Amino acid sequence: MTGTRRTTKRRGRAASLEVDAWTDAIGRLLERFPRFWIKVGNWETRLLAEQLDHTSVSRPIYIAGLARSGSTILLELLASHPDTASHRYRDFPLVPALMAWNWFVDRAGRTEQLAVERAHRDRIKVTPESPEALEEIVWMAFFSKLHDPSTNAVLDEAARHPCFEAFYRDHIRKLLLLRDASRYLAKGNYNVTRLRYLRKLFPDARFIVPIRDPTWHIASLMKQHRLFSDAEGKDRRVVSHMRRSGHFEFGLNRVPVNVDGSRTSGEIVRLWKSGRDVAGWAAYWASVYGYVAAVLDDPAMAGSILVVRYEDLCSDPAATLSTILDHCELDDRGLAQAARATVSFPAYYEPSFTQAERNEIRSRTAAVAGRFGYG
Repeated sequence: MTGTRRTTKRRGRAASLEVDAWTDAIGRLLERFPRFWIKVGNWETRLLAEQLDHTSVSRPIYIAGLARSGSTILLELLASHPDTASHRYRDFPLVPALMAWNWFVDRAGRTEQLAVERAHRDRIKVTPESPEALEEIVWMAFFSKLHDPSTNAVLDEAARHPCFEAFYRDHIRKLLLLRDASRYLAKGNYNVTRLRYLRKLFPDARFIVPIRDPTWHIASLMKQHRLFSDAEGKDRRVVSHMRRSGHFEFGLNRVPVNVDGSRTSGEIVRLWKSGRDVAGWAAYWASVYGYVAAVLDDPAMAGSILVVRYEDLCSDPAATLSTILDHCELDDRGLAQAARATVSFPAYYEPSFTQAERNEIRSRTAAVAGRFGYG
């Protein structure tokens, strides 16, 4: 989890689901004064104008889909390519003022960089230099209703926000300059609702949408929801931190992203509140990937989107990553071999659904799952 305190005294110990007082205080400033930090971001853009004139946004790469679909694995692999630049844990919390914050971090002194398992407890080890999903903070500074389940969150080619679009493009250019790279790489679960808008902004963008068998996917989502809810119940600073960093996938702040008006998202909220978590997650899975299927039906969009099944990635990592690299127009640089050596099916949990719950998942997801090859 972005910005959580990481314990590095013992090798192998997992990152703590705790938020230190310093991170909480800076995060509070970000949340209370977003427009101020946008102004700081614009100030540093003007300061770097000459350098940014020689930096362009070309073929940005977006990983977007429901959490727990393999998106972090894909981010870590693609972020290791020398041509790509992504946000890192170190960039939190003052993401809108990217250059100023990194200047401060570089001079504040570094702590031990020992990699530890991240707070999700899913075998992925991270340091402050690891890639992370952070651009949602920028989106939230300009679009206030993105995580209101009663408001349609879809942004398509009709969307228009000149202030955001100028800031966002400059933000990406600064990240490329900061990391000395040519291709922007972003993991953002909620960008799945903005595929059309992002393609309007960047016609040469490449999208990777990871997906997973709904039974296993829902089991993983529920495991994370329990983990984060327990931690947030013990420390309210974790709740605030998740909200500030734009993570509403699980925990006490959990809300579904609205892709079709209030009808489906309202049902999902009601199911969750009534204790029918399995049914709520199944409806959510079908809602999000049903929207993706509809976007794929548009020939103008289909060519820029590659759907990656988690099961294919785990069963044949090298071949799957080669397909992804071809889609993104990146050379291999040994990444296929790295995928073969590091990617495998999880062995740390199993779905424990009753037959009735499995039937519930199947009935709510079958039509959409079939579109992606799940029987």
